Amino acid sequence: MLTKQFDPLKKKNRMLQILDKEGNIVDEKLVPNIPDDQLVSMYKTMLLGRIADTKALQYQRQGRMLTYAPNKGQEAAQVGSVAATEQSDWLVPAFRELSAWLHKGWTLENVYLYWYGNERGSEFPEDVKILPVSVPIGSQLNHAVGLGMASNIQGKDEVVLAYVGDGGTSHGEFHEALNFSGVFNTPTVIVIQNNQWAISMPTTKQTKSQTLAQKAKAYGIPGIQVDGNDVLAVYAATKEAVKRARNGEGPTLIEAVTYRLGPHTTSDDPTIYRKDEEVEEWSLKDPLTRFQKYLIDKGLWSKEQDENQREEYNDFVNKTFKKVEGSGLVPLEDIFDYHYEEMPSQLKEQYENYKRYLEEEGS
Repeated sequence: MLTKQFDPLKKKNRMLQILDKEGNIVDEKLVPNIPDDQLVSMYKTMLLGRIADTKALQYQRQGRMLTYAPNKGQEAAQVGSVAATEQSDWLVPAFRELSAWLHKGWTLENVYLYWYGNERGSEFPEDVKILPVSVPIGSQLNHAVGLGMASNIQGKDEVVLAYVGDGGTSHGEFHEALNFSGVFNTPTVIVIQNNQWAISMPTTKQTKSQTLAQKAKAYGIPGIQVDGNDVLAVYAATKEAVKRARNGEGPTLIEAVTYRLGPHTTSDDPTIYRKDEEVEEWSLKDPLTRFQKYLIDKGLWSKEQDENQREEYNDFVNKTFKKVEGSGLVPLEDIFDYHYEEMPSQLKEQYENYKRYLEEEGS
């Protein structure tokens, strides 16, 4: 098992890596069995995520979108993990999982609608099992464990994949989730996207633990640290964790060591608290660059295909956002309707009060 071979408490072989930063295979025996068409599909999602993310930042800076949480640099940690799950499994995000959302089936239009401030952005197709965006840090992990408990109780074959940042590991909900997932043996896979910075707090000041993955040991569950910019390593670790969960062997904690190349959100200026040299160093480990080289070496991709795909995605993203900008104002009731199956009395009261306020302002 990978979690035994790459035990986070051991200094030797501590972090799982399959692709080095140049895109070369480190150990052929570790390469996961992924069909060629799926490899290409994974890369395309990562590429779309990168382009959509870059443009979202531009749209926000132009005053055309509300606050946005950039995803640049974390594409492999997300696509590599979600690609190892099935369509019937659950995805429980925080707020920086653009590439995972796209691979799971949340449309770019709806993602943009969400960040645009349109309530309809939180709608998901019925066959897409994604919980809504969760901004309160760490709170989504208890939801994920609850889903896992429900899956066990109802006898469903559903694994739950959840994400949290390195900063979230300092919140109580993280530890509660690990404890309950272990105690109740839930089919839960928790991925820590250790992007080195929780806003302006570096991981080095977040914990005294040698790794974040080793925190799993205290709760009696397996933990593994992987190169989060290596999509194959993330996939391999998650695939094993998902298999364990589906077989009734309980949860796994995965620490994906990656880097946030952009700001924490569009309200943040990272130049205040981190050095350009650090960003440049991590840019050399870009997950898209190394995966692209791997695919080209395998004869599954080419520079020409890449250029054409980028042009196609640029056009697609621009057209999608133009459609979002033309969506208009949502009806007032849409702001209130989606919280509960039946609106409780206090929410009805708030709705009527706000409706009356708007009518008075408009008169």
